[in-house]
Amino acid sequence: MTLSEKAIRLIRDTFDTALYFAVMAVKENFRNYVGRAGTVGKPKPGVVILGNGPSLADDLPRLIARREYETHDFMAVNYFALDERFETVRPAYYVLSDPMFFRDSAYRERVAELYRTLDRKVTWPMHLYVQYYNPERFDYRAALPNPNIRIIPFHTQCYRGFRRLEFWLYRHGLGSANFGTVVQVCEYIALLLGYRTIELYGVDHTLLDGLCVDERNRLCRLDRHYYDTGAPAAPQPIFQKVPPVPYTMASYLAEVAELFRGHEVLRDYAASLGARIINRTRGSLIDAYERGAEEPEVACQIRGRTDPQGSVRLVVCGRCGAACRSGGLPFEQSRFLNLRLAPPLPGGDQRGSFCPAAMISAMAKSSG
Repeated sequence: MTLSEKAIRLIRDTFDTALYFAVMAVKENFRNYVGRAGTVGKPKPGVVILGNGPSLADDLPRLIARREYETHDFMAVNYFALDERFETVRPAYYVLSDPMFFRDSAYRERVAELYRTLDRKVTWPMHLYVQYYNPERFDYRAALPNPNIRIIPFHTQCYRGFRRLEFWLYRHGLGSANFGTVVQVCEYIALLLGYRTIELYGVDHTLLDGLCVDERNRLCRLDRHYYDTGAPAAPQPIFQKVPPVPYTMASYLAEVAELFRGHEVLRDYAASLGARIINRTRGSLIDAYERGAEEPEVACQIRGRTDPQGSVRLVVCGRCGAACRSGGLPFEQSRFLNLRLAPPLPGGDQRGSFCPAAMISAMAKSSG
């Protein structure tokens, strides 16, 4: 970096720092609400953050089967309370950061349902984190009179300037790296609470899936979540939620780039604290963190074509991909795995619990 570049950077960082403190003084304040509230009871060795990505449909049952909610603190987001497993996981922390949760929007009815569900279901101590910035003065306590829920604001004002000052602000619950997703807010809060091992599930970040422009020149993409059912929907127009302004390709890609930059900032901040952020989401597009996705289980669902009498002729795996699609076997050979199938489903399909790839392996061992 040349001398002139250093001088320009110094001037820019100084200006950004002055602007940040001026905005914070007028728009928010300098109180560390998250740090003052502390953890819910004695913190466990690590925290698990549950995103809403489609991969959580596979990972959540495994987490529950291993009873990881007994050895880790859990942090949930957005509409997770509407899931019937919410009361099994009993998250100690819950984060709402999207403006639709405190400003009027097209999602008002579902948001109201979420608050009613939280108020009814939470029978354990839980911290709910919400944006300090609340221009419409939404009354969270009126929506959530449940005394088990402690409502804690967090700051969202973005700071870009001197790196040392930036991390100092983070450690004191101030500032933000313009976090673009609720999961990034979760990571920031978890680090602020003192957790040094953070595991991410359901953080697919499929933000570019199906990205296209329709005949009306609207930017569209696929928006998938773990709780979606049925066949994948076609790409739909995407909007900034509050207010509902249509994205352009340029504005959307710029926002996505900024979002991924936020992950890099969180990675560096975690490293400065000696903390680990482990992304256990299979197929996640985030490249900033240590990866630790679990290997897919050998046992998985299968689909079989049936004859009119209902006996399965050919089994094809519906989950493990090309290896199984190319390795369909006559059903009679599945006796090597003592395969038991459920009753036939409408349309002639039938599902069981073992993978044809495992059949191939078992047959090879048997014939050898």
